[in-house]
Amino acid sequence: MADAKVIPFGDDPRTRRARPKSKDAAGPAKEPKGKRPPGRKGSPLAPVPEQQSDEPDVAVPAEAGTAPEAAKARQSVSEARTGGGWDRRIAGGLAFLRRRLTGDYEVDEFGYDEDLTDKVLMSLIRPLYEKYFRVEVKGIENIPSEGGALIVANHSGTLPLDGLMLQAAVHDSHPAGRHLRLLAADLVFMLPVVNELARKAGHTLACAEDAEELLGRGELVGVMPEGFKGIGKPFGERYKLQRFGRGGFVSTALRAGAPIVPCSIVGAEEIYPMIGNAKTLARVLGIPYFPITPTFPWLGPLGAVPLPTKWTIQFGEPIPTDGYPAEAAEDPMLMFNLTDQVREQIQHTLYKLLVQRRSVFF
Repeated sequence: MADAKVIPFGDDPRTRRARPKSKDAAGPAKEPKGKRPPGRKGSPLAPVPEQQSDEPDVAVPAEAGTAPEAAKARQSVSEARTGGGWDRRIAGGLAFLRRRLTGDYEVDEFGYDEDLTDKVLMSLIRPLYEKYFRVEVKGIENIPSEGGALIVANHSGTLPLDGLMLQAAVHDSHPAGRHLRLLAADLVFMLPVVNELARKAGHTLACAEDAEELLGRGELVGVMPEGFKGIGKPFGERYKLQRFGRGGFVSTALRAGAPIVPCSIVGAEEIYPMIGNAKTLARVLGIPYFPITPTFPWLGPLGAVPLPTKWTIQFGEPIPTDGYPAEAAEDPMLMFNLTDQVREQIQHTLYKLLVQRRSVFF
């Protein structure tokens, strides 16, 4: 494998966006922001006319009341959205197969397949999210119900499972069932199979142009500025945030006028305790690091099974950016201050959650 080139978010001077390689993900020339590219009728890119959804309509109360009532309301919304009983699941599965066979679904110019993500990919992630890591979500009300927003989270865990759990948390816990479009390093799009799945799940290259366009369309965009420095740090430095780059994500949020939502994830650091790094082997394989854990590589494939830690994901209060003038995106001092504010808020919340948790596994 060729040496992986890590692209710091916001530092890439390219003006071209990486295009999807799969034939069903290839789209026509980009239209103005907020508009879907035109497609041929009956093709995967063809705009789908309004049709009867196989998902239930869910009424979400404006006022959830007390915390237990709010939790119950979110749970009922999640259960209704994820399918309910077996008869509903079977009907939904048959409707999904019909759409796939007839081409009655959309794939955007980034390769995102919302229908496949909702019906298949999220169903594969959900058992890990609900049963294995037992993710608890706090502060979901800080994510807007509509419009663009940039969710900035810490990154850890040796393997980037935290990104998938964050995507599931937003989709299943938010009353509006919003989708999170994650920004990923180019190594993700160099790996076979992973490349296709990542694009279909809505992930795209971590460059400012893609992020700004998605925010302009009113999408939720997720970024983990620590990158490989975060997921590849040794176990002794767990929950200590690494450098957040040069603040490219702040510049993008300022240009789009989108709020920044800090996000703190506790539990991911312990799934693969990284006690060593075989740097020579990593260079030979062309990867940023080669982790050594108490179980890997000693137990072979069994050592790749993550520990069943208990996770908490907390979304902090959004930091507005729409009050700044247009030229603010070029102000290095402002970008530094906002980057530091986001980083400090995430770090403070991490420490708070660590003090509150009873155990790594419960």
